[in-house]
Amino acid sequence: MLELFTHILHLDFDWLFANYGTAIYVVLFLVIFIETGLVAMPFLPGDSLLFTAGLFARTGHLNMAYLLFFLFVAAVLGDNCNYWIGRKIGIKIFDFKLKGKALVKKEYLDNTHVFFEKHGTKAIIMARFVPFVRTFAPFAAGIGKMDYKKYLLFDVIGGALWIGSLLTAGYLLGNVEFIRKHIDLVCLGIIGISVFPILISVAKNKFQKN
Repeated sequence: MLELFTHILHLDFDWLFANYGTAIYVVLFLVIFIETGLVAMPFLPGDSLLFTAGLFARTGHLNMAYLLFFLFVAAVLGDNCNYWIGRKIGIKIFDFKLKGKALVKKEYLDNTHVFFEKHGTKAIIMARFVPFVRTFAPFAAGIGKMDYKKYLLFDVIGGALWIGSLLTAGYLLGNVEFIRKHIDLVCLGIIGISVFPILISVAKNKFQKN
């Protein structure tokens, strides 16, 4: 299992194809579900994974229709699982420890609350495109007992936009030679662009406190 996660974190699709074959769809489903559904796993490569999957769909290694359907379902199910964890367990989850360390860092939730206060309900959609916030937004919505019907509507829209846009971007750019040859650099760029809003938000908060 540790080896699998190592190759996922490094977006080693060649290894995944060699070891899992068509079951790679199950692996991708679980990665998206876990990243969005388990508040303790915000570090999985959601954005770059989707882009890379779209690229491999362009080369014929993966079926684009299967990716769009299964990963959308994974994203919505994951978020809803996370919402109900927040609603039923709430802040008690911060008392859970692993080897003496907090299983979930409260600072991530605090940053998510700031994100909610700034963007309102539409934060459910916007959070899809922001690492860490993406994982904690449904949890925060659950703790705040946001109306579930309203939450579900925005969550489905956000899930469709997130999955659809990144898979499509990877698919459309998959025939660009530079991207195919430098996929590692492209993925690092995607991660950088995704994390940039968080860095700006943290910097602003520190500046305001000072």
